[in-house]
Amino acid sequence: MRLIPRSFFWRTILLILVPLVVAQVIIANVFFGNHWARVHATLARTLAGEVATMIGFIDSGNIPAAQSMATDIGINFSIHEKLNRPKHNDNRSREAGLLANELSRRLKRPADIYIDREPRLIYIDTRTKDGQIATFGTTLYRIYSTSTEVFIIWLLGAILIVSALISPFIILHNRSIRRIAHAANRFGRGLDAPGFQPSGSREIREAASAMITMKERLDRYNRTRTDMLNAVSHDLKSPLARMRLAIETDSADKDALLADIDRMSSMISGYLAFARGESPEIEQSTELPPMLLRIARDAAPDKRILTNFPDTPVQFYARPMALARAFGNIIENAARYSSKIIRITEIDSTDDTTVIIEDDGPGIPDNKKADAMRPFVRLDDARGADTGGTGLGLSIAKTAIENHGGQIFLEDSELGGLRVRVVLPI
Repeated sequence: MRLIPRSFFWRTILLILVPLVVAQVIIANVFFGNHWARVHATLARTLAGEVATMIGFIDSGNIPAAQSMATDIGINFSIHEKLNRPKHNDNRSREAGLLANELSRRLKRPADIYIDREPRLIYIDTRTKDGQIATFGTTLYRIYSTSTEVFIIWLLGAILIVSALISPFIILHNRSIRRIAHAANRFGRGLDAPGFQPSGSREIREAASAMITMKERLDRYNRTRTDMLNAVSHDLKSPLARMRLAIETDSADKDALLADIDRMSSMISGYLAFARGESPEIEQSTELPPMLLRIARDAAPDKRILTNFPDTPVQFYARPMALARAFGNIIENAARYSSKIIRITEIDSTDDTTVIIEDDGPGIPDNKKADAMRPFVRLDDARGADTGGTGLGLSIAKTAIENHGGQIFLEDSELGGLRVRVVLPI
């Protein structure tokens, strides 16, 4: 037997109502329990004192005084020689227990209490000094307060009211979660969820937005892997066909074969680097100018390198190998397409550092800048002929920069070529 329901709706109801019920029960027992006991004790003492006073008048023979007092305080008073009462009285009942104790203490004689619960009346029988039976009748409310019962009813009513008020909100909350679960189920099967939009509380909307972002990344990942397979098939097919033809026709040129092999090795290395992504690396305190200058000298030994670095460059925590790979791809592209000049600039601020890499090459048209960031896209027509490459350089750089929380922008340089602006948070 399961005591805790499975559904989120009923669990939330229990989460709200159980503490509320427990708190109200504690309040009712601790506060109103004591209040009920004090009120009933006071009522019992008052009525017992009134009865004792009237019995005193009767014992002294002043029955009119007793009758007058009974009339004034709303008690029916009568004296009988004999009464036909039930065998068992109500002295030990919850309502009359305190009154019976008070009467016994004050009257110093037995007193029988009988309760007629239908009209809610109470009768007190006690013997007078001369052996007769004096009967005092009054309403049960004189010794028993119903305010506690009313309060308990109000507590139950409050629980019902709270349940009615919170149920619509929990239903809407639950509906938002069900929509996320339904969309996640479709996403998991590779399907779309038409019309799915984040809704509900802020946390649920954030979860839905994160799931949509995850779906977009998975779709982009699948598209990228498909593009990679197509690119591998296309790029390797041509040199393999040339090599096969040269061998079959005995017209193989060793230098040409080696050039094709080198090109294929370069392409395969690029594909593997893209497929692996970034390997885990510990963040270290990093300073960019030495890294940028070393990469530029290695990538463009025959180009004029212009630098504009701060006197005291900012140091921040980053993954240096990943950043070196990203800036290496950018600078290698600049070296491949520039004519003579490559300019590297670093601008530091309190929140971020900006690195600008420019060349004096042909640049990239505005309508193709977005395509240049996509993997396996080569813009050889725009940047020059016979440049080779796999179209992965800027894509790998973009991934590494974004993994550091930064951004990369392609712009036009005043040198005439491409201006790559990288913004990294400090």
